[in-house]
Amino acid sequence: MDLSQIKMVVTDMDGTLLNSSHQASNRFFNLFRELQKRDIHFVAASGRQYKSILDKLDPIKDNITVIAENGGFAIQNNTQLVFTPLPNQRKKEIINLLEGVNNIYPVLCGLDNAYIKGDSPIFEKKLKEFYSNYELLDNLNDYPGEILKIAIYNFESSEKHIYPKVYHLEQDLQVKISGQHWIDISSKNANKGYALKKVMEHNNIQPHELLVFGDYNNDLEMLALADYSFAMENAHPNVLKAANYTTRSNDDFGVELILEKLVESQKLKS
Repeated sequence: MDLSQIKMVVTDMDGTLLNSSHQASNRFFNLFRELQKRDIHFVAASGRQYKSILDKLDPIKDNITVIAENGGFAIQNNTQLVFTPLPNQRKKEIINLLEGVNNIYPVLCGLDNAYIKGDSPIFEKKLKEFYSNYELLDNLNDYPGEILKIAIYNFESSEKHIYPKVYHLEQDLQVKISGQHWIDISSKNANKGYALKKVMEHNNIQPHELLVFGDYNNDLEMLALADYSFAMENAHPNVLKAANYTTRSNDDFGVELILEKLVESQKLKS
């Protein structure tokens, strides 16, 4: 595996770069400085809210590109590269559909804020890990503004308890199982692969110059763009099958291990 040509590193956040405590390691931040020295661009690509991504990567937030809300939004150097909102009429349709489903918790995801019903303190506590900015509403239909996606949470399994209720929307929307507990519904072009392709074009990056890490189904489209695509050891079976390579788990520094190999390859090249 020759990583000497890599010019861009892209990684998912939860289950990939972040450990089970939802933190990035000091080892990663040290490696980021090594990437900077070699003009290797770093992209954080997550289903998280834009502000939440910045909070998790605060020491480097001014020097990275961010793909947020599963590809609904992308920004580099204060230049917005992607903004793909969910059509307002579909928003109302999905909210009304979800009203009849028990034990799920929808989140309306705007660019600067998220909106949830204020009837579950337990879910609100969980939400704070993923959304830095949010508001409580009596009725989700009361929010008239633009959103990027609707995220839906189940405390047990999104694949088991949410997906069967919404999979029919895949005909003309993105319906992504984005984690054990989450499903995201967004516009058809709002996925990490679409957003990453725009970032690649903006930076003139080719597939052999791209290194991508992921762990769940919402990472599949962006993994397909890279010659050097890595699934985490803890990844969903679909991701393990799709990626060209595997690395150790997010709790065993799987991303950092490959980045160290990347830095070493770059040193040998010079």
